[in-house]
Amino acid sequence: MARYTAEIFWQRGDQDFLGNSYSRRHSLRFDGGAEVPGSSSPHVVPLPFSDAAAVDPEEAFVASLSSCHMLWFLTMAVKRKFIVDRYFDAASGVMEKNAEGRLAMTVVTLRPEVSFSGENLPTREQIEHMHHRAHEECFIANSVKTEVRCEPVFAAAA
Repeated sequence: MARYTAEIFWQRGDQDFLGNSYSRRHSLRFDGGAEVPGSSSPHVVPLPFSDAAAVDPEEAFVASLSSCHMLWFLTMAVKRKFIVDRYFDAASGVMEKNAEGRLAMTVVTLRPEVSFSGENLPTREQIEHMHHRAHEECFIANSVKTEVRCEPVFAAAA
């Protein structure tokens, strides 16, 4: 078993808390030392009480699914001796009411575009299989009840 930690820090200062006029900006601190600004989404809490430049929980959720999938995909590729040169994912998530009528991230769509080099190039079917296996192995995808889709992006043939 492994334990992962994050510290979330917010402080009111002199803001009008009871008047609901306070900033939702906060800090996300991770165990390796990284610290990033966090906030509520401006889609949830309007500006100026949200910070559009900060990472909101919904974005972090999408990013964690995408990152985990990528790391597993790279593992699948190296095991098969495929050289990955570049991995880009324009992932997105949809927040809407779920079957229980509660707001939830109901769909996350991954759109990974992977470039390979070398003499051992994977076929489209092998790439799709590696994405399928990466999804099955992804700890984050296995931890949520949200549907997680993977739609690889393939560059047009030259």
